[in-house]
Amino acid sequence: MFETLRNAWRVKEIRQKIIFTIFIILIFRFGSVVPVPFIDVAALKSSLEQTSTSGDFFSYLSILTGGAMNYGALFAMSVTPYINASIIMQLLSVAIPALERIAKEGEEGRKRIAKYTRFASVALGLLQGGAYWWWLYASGFVNAKGTGENIFAAIVIILCFTAGTALMMWLGERIDEKGIGNGISMLLFAGIISRIPVGVASLWSYFIDLDKYVQVIAVILILFAMVIFVVWMNAAERRIPIQYAKRVVGRKQYGGQNTHMPIKVNMSGVMPIIFASSILSIPTTILAFMGTDQAGSRWYQILSFFGYNSWAYAIIYFVLIIGFAFFYTTIQYNPVEMANNLRKNNGAIPGIRPGKPTQDFIQKILTRVTLLGAIFLGIIAVLPIVVGQFSGINTSLGGTSLLIVVGVAIDTVQQLESQMMMRHYKGFLD
Repeated sequence: MFETLRNAWRVKEIRQKIIFTIFIILIFRFGSVVPVPFIDVAALKSSLEQTSTSGDFFSYLSILTGGAMNYGALFAMSVTPYINASIIMQLLSVAIPALERIAKEGEEGRKRIAKYTRFASVALGLLQGGAYWWWLYASGFVNAKGTGENIFAAIVIILCFTAGTALMMWLGERIDEKGIGNGISMLLFAGIISRIPVGVASLWSYFIDLDKYVQVIAVILILFAMVIFVVWMNAAERRIPIQYAKRVVGRKQYGGQNTHMPIKVNMSGVMPIIFASSILSIPTTILAFMGTDQAGSRWYQILSFFGYNSWAYAIIYFVLIIGFAFFYTTIQYNPVEMANNLRKNNGAIPGIRPGKPTQDFIQKILTRVTLLGAIFLGIIAVLPIVVGQFSGINTSLGGTSLLIVVGVAIDTVQQLESQMMMRHYKGFLD
């Protein structure tokens, strides 16, 4: 990887893209520490740092934003409204025939879907910003007095958070256009990476102050093993052999070659973990809104059962990830369409008849591969919780963060290699 980066830096065009990407990331990090008006930053930061491992929606945002949530900063909501809007549009593109037709219109269809996603992101940003303001106001973190000033503060805070989300979308699109890597993913990557020094300092305090030498070394080794495991599984795929029939057109012969259909083990990526963690963050988020004055109530005790550090949370988390992995794969891959495309292109799977047998064979392979990938995602997501239970050390680098960091790093290196290869061939042909 470092050799790829060094070679890419020597190419002027790629070096400019790298510098541009770094510049956008610096803007993002600057906006992650600039607080919006009317917020008591000191009280908010102290409160969130004490509950940084509670597993609620706010700690989840804090990890993805690199601590911007702790400052009540402009980018406190990160791109979560955009991610949620993208997921909703993907689901609606399957459920609504009109959107499905638009999605299949090629480049113009993708542009229209992207436009609808932006509008939905702003709408969700307003809703999420309103919920965040209400939590700040109920917790006493809003510096405003009187009804009129409170209303004005609410409008300013909600609009600032929504504008921050819109600005992050725009910054991500600029990286897509003029930089390296996927823009939104790069911003998430930068936010998560910025939390590593805090995690290292926490481990150091466990190692020095609390004398947990064995536990800290074990946690570090497990994290390294998880990274290696994620890299290995991201590249794993099941290859279905495909054979194309020969056909003669005029004096030329087409087809007749053997190839394969790759099916990745981790087809759904990080989406099932995001779905599951978003759902399981609802109970602890409700607890944050209820306050400790209702700790003796029945509902408070029921919701506390789903705390981040409980075994019940880990088990339900694992089951939800497997369920959402199958759900996401089902809406993304259609065995009937895959079998029909093979038949239209005179392709067939050796030993399998075209039509329904091919469809059933692909469905069986998808089910097995999806189950393996879902178990892999579940292990990656639950392992930090299990390690924390046994070692007594809270690891801030959870399954979602680890998958995002490793996935973005691999994707960026692959893009650099492909751009250098294209430039090499271009120079060779010139």
